[in-house]
Amino acid sequence: MPHVIIVGCGFGGLAAARALADAKVDITIIDRSNHHLFQPLLYQVATAGLSAPAISAPIRSILAEQRNITSLMAAVADIDVTRKTVALEDGSEIAYDYLIVAAGSTHSYFGHDEWASLAPGLKTLEDAFDIRRRILMAFEYAEREDDPVRRAEWLTFTVIGAGATGVEMAGTLIEIARHTLSGEFRRIDPHHAKVVLLEGSDRVLAAFPPDLSEKARTQLAKLGVDVRTGSRVTDIDEECVRYTDKDGEQRLASRTVIWSAGVAASPLGKALNVPLDRAGRVPVGGELSIPGHPEVFVIGDLAAATSDGKPVPGVSPAAKQMGRVAARNVLAHMAGKAPENFVYQDYGSLATIGRKAAVAMVGKLKFSGYPAWLFWLFIHVYFLIGFRNRLMVMTDWAWAYLTFKRSARVISSAINTPPAKPHDKHDEAPTQ
Repeated sequence: MPHVIIVGCGFGGLAAARALADAKVDITIIDRSNHHLFQPLLYQVATAGLSAPAISAPIRSILAEQRNITSLMAAVADIDVTRKTVALEDGSEIAYDYLIVAAGSTHSYFGHDEWASLAPGLKTLEDAFDIRRRILMAFEYAEREDDPVRRAEWLTFTVIGAGATGVEMAGTLIEIARHTLSGEFRRIDPHHAKVVLLEGSDRVLAAFPPDLSEKARTQLAKLGVDVRTGSRVTDIDEECVRYTDKDGEQRLASRTVIWSAGVAASPLGKALNVPLDRAGRVPVGGELSIPGHPEVFVIGDLAAATSDGKPVPGVSPAAKQMGRVAARNVLAHMAGKAPENFVYQDYGSLATIGRKAAVAMVGKLKFSGYPAWLFWLFIHVYFLIGFRNRLMVMTDWAWAYLTFKRSARVISSAINTPPAKPHDKHDEAPTQ
């Protein structure tokens, strides 16, 4: 039977695999991790609201009943579209008849990759664990700090980028400081922690209409987040973030920085030997295949696709839809039929800001506040993989709603020595 290789088991790859469940094909799905991840709730793991198993599930478990599929935990090193082979990190090769590449995206630091260790982004569970540790350890270091200037540095959290992830992260961080950690420390008051959201453009949630964007900003400010739009980051070090705004160069003393300002397509796109766009994405035709190779499909965040003349957004519903269309086009090619053109169905946009605060746009309907927050909760629970995941999330969220407590605050790794305390760095206080 024809052999189909699917690279990546995110939303797009999983949708493609499921769409081929009854097809007379052999499928090999390759992912560098052993789990499918529900990325829209990854920030909840990073902020100790949910445990990792609540938003992830083993790929083998999800696809166990699909008898025409083999799952491999491996990293793809190269793709040879001429020879129709995929090379793995150990040097082995697998031949294919059809290839669906759904490798996703990674962080983009706009040419400043040295910032990655200082301002981690959020794409994987490992990223979430790292960010969670940094957040919780910042309060621990502040508790041990005698110098009020350095204590303020530890209690200042900076989120760079006010897209959906940045807005959600900032709102949750302020909730942790104001409510979750209340009464747990003796030398500091977590309520005094400061969360700063830096955004280079003139408004938050730029993908939303201006009126919803302004409502989101208002809700963030009401929660206590310091929103600074028109602020372009120029440098990051262990003690501060430097940026420019309408008033010129600014320095923000902050020891915990989280990056959500940009994404770049997976570098695997380069292996396909086709011209890439500025973000490293692979331009595809309406049938989602690459030029000259109707057997090679690219979907999800890695694809630069259009629908009705408009760019397809890099969101999970689009990836799922592209996965299903790619699968149907594999079957169409096998049957000698004309391929189907991809048409994106936009079901709306959602972003949560904090407790009882969110914005939503469904068709022409726009709403915000508590109704949008309830709608966001329902949608995210509904689309989780498996009943057990839904039950876990509903239980954790109900507990958090009633008590303000977060159940996943365990730091498993050994303590690091905090940065040395210089004797001559008391000249600059945190920007107010």
